Amino acid sequence: MMGDEAKGRVLGVGGIFFRSPDPAHLAAWYRDTLGLAVESWGTTQGTSFSPEAMPPNSFTVWSAFASDTEYFGDPGQSFMINLVVDNLDAALAKVRAGGGEVLPQKEEHDFGHFGWIVDPDGNRVELWEPPVQIPEHSE
Repeated sequence: MMGDEAKGRVLGVGGIFFRSPDPAHLAAWYRDTLGLAVESWGTTQGTSFSPEAMPPNSFTVWSAFASDTEYFGDPGQSFMINLVVDNLDAALAKVRAGGGEVLPQKEEHDFGHFGWIVDPDGNRVELWEPPVQIPEHSE
């Protein structure tokens, strides 16, 4: 049993909330382009992800970047969403076919493959395909 001193801590990311000038249009684009199962909650559009639906070797990251980071693209963008995909190249092709902007750079690391898009609202979004297996590192 946990003592009171162990209570009150963060256990994970429970949601990502942001503004859009046209939430229904943006939600439809993500639904039609990347297969996001979007629901209408009044004037809000959204979805939820079950941890069991995530691929093996995926995880959620919380990172505070310096205010002058170039990682998010446009200096006016104060956040960037990272979406887990099952196949990065296929997802990028769907974005391209759906009229979205696919940024040319891609990265490959031991912890997966990364690509970036710009959604219809102008948000830079990171797409991440986790590795099938995380390689063992020798010390």
